[in-house]
Amino acid sequence: MPPTTRRATLQNILCAAAAFPLRCLLRPPSTPGAAEVTAPERAAMAELAQAFMRDFGAPALSVSIVRNGHAVFEGPFGEVTERGAPLGAGNLFRIASVTKPITSVAIFSLVEKSKLSLSDKVFGTNGILGVAYGPYPRYVTDITVDHLLTHTCGGWTNDSTDPMFRFPQMSHAELISWTVGNLPLVNPPGENYAYSNFGYCLLGRVIEKMSGQPYADYVRREILAPCGITDMRIAGNTLKQRLENEVTYLGQDENPYNMNVTRMDSHGGWLATPTDLARFADRATGAGVLKRETIARMLTPGPASRPSADVKYARGWLVRNEGRGNIWHNGSLPGTTSIMVHTASGFSWAALCNTRTRSGDINSALDNLVWQMARKVHAWTSVL
Repeated sequence: MPPTTRRATLQNILCAAAAFPLRCLLRPPSTPGAAEVTAPERAAMAELAQAFMRDFGAPALSVSIVRNGHAVFEGPFGEVTERGAPLGAGNLFRIASVTKPITSVAIFSLVEKSKLSLSDKVFGTNGILGVAYGPYPRYVTDITVDHLLTHTCGGWTNDSTDPMFRFPQMSHAELISWTVGNLPLVNPPGENYAYSNFGYCLLGRVIEKMSGQPYADYVRREILAPCGITDMRIAGNTLKQRLENEVTYLGQDENPYNMNVTRMDSHGGWLATPTDLARFADRATGAGVLKRETIARMLTPGPASRPSADVKYARGWLVRNEGRGNIWHNGSLPGTTSIMVHTASGFSWAALCNTRTRSGDINSALDNLVWQMARKVHAWTSVL
């Protein structure tokens, strides 16, 4: 997420998945054993989606709910492009910082393979990335993998100095060298929470170093493929680089096509459908990708995690009730707003739209929208 004049990043992400327990599930009538969702109920859900789109000027909105690996509700609304092509469930969107849970799962997969430890140093003679980006100023050689996962590396925060939105012509290596040499850390690692896109960029390089593969290749083969996901890709930067089945992005007083989104790969660079993300949330938080004890560790709040009531940042995920409640992440870029949720009751969903606003809390509204859509199903109102 780039720096904006809107609400601070932490406030935005803590609003998500707030307090609406969902113990029932949207299933189309064709799903065996599913409670039928009536046509009027589906129409009421569509009305909510259309109201959201009107309120925030969103040309396209796509929602998906998954349980046990199956998409049980898919709702594409609006248009793919400014030319009016209707949106389908298979259209791709930039997902912004919803990328971070994906990168976290990839890191933990390497931990399970004994390729690295969360306590491993990132920089320095004995660090994973070695001395290639040095010389290193104060605190840099103290950073561990876990500090990056928990946003406690000591600086490089998501504000007006965020290096990920500077020098778009630089490669990863060039940007890392510049950042390390020119943006001093303000705190010792491990003591203070500061949301860091750059920290997750570094995690992408850790994955490459320890897997011997490009970041995107490792994630597709080792994380997404076991989830049954085959269409996700790293985004391009310009309108000309837009994929055939990708939406176009509406910038509201900002340009969605003047960033190096490809360089954001491991902190904000993926393209996905909401069904991709809902299926990932379903599988990555249950059996199939990581061991249960690994998942529990991933969802344990960091020691310096900044709390808001019962919500804390764990390792790539926001968690409620110390990881025993809903877990989620949202995302925001010029032209993109996204949310991915796994509920305590076992449901997973995602919603993506192709704009964002500087006024009005579109992040919170997108999250609340999916809960409200579920509550339109009469058979489930008594347990929502």
